[in-house]
Amino acid sequence: MKAKQLSVFLENKSGRLTEVAEVLGEAGINLSAMSIADNSDFGILRCIVSDPDKAYRVLKEAHFAVKITDVIGFTCPNTSGSLSKVLRHLSDKGVFIEYMYSFANGDVAHVIIRPTDLDNCDKILAEKEVDLLAASDLYRL
Repeated sequence: MKAKQLSVFLENKSGRLTEVAEVLGEAGINLSAMSIADNSDFGILRCIVSDPDKAYRVLKEAHFAVKITDVIGFTCPNTSGSLSKVLRHLSDKGVFIEYMYSFANGDVAHVIIRPTDLDNCDKILAEKEVDLLAASDLYRL
């Protein structure tokens, strides 16, 4: 099941991540999950938020470079080898994962992936009975 993720371009300077958190917080938007990829000049904050459309709007109004992309969320047991089994289903069918981030909460791991072929990925995971997360569930984590 597809969900919306925000990707926010951040200059590598002190306070930029704080500014994003403040803008979202002032708008009443909760950050559910996030990851930052960076190089020496800039970073990209990828995040799942409680209201992606509103977050996009308020970040744009605050002059951040932001875009919305579709991702897929699923859960798997928080045990050794569980994630590899799910990823094996995808790699065996030629699905390439551009990036992934995850977090564990007790016995369950929540995983967010950006595959090159969203529809095929969604279909494969559903066929393999992977516990897909509805967008509304991701936004409330």
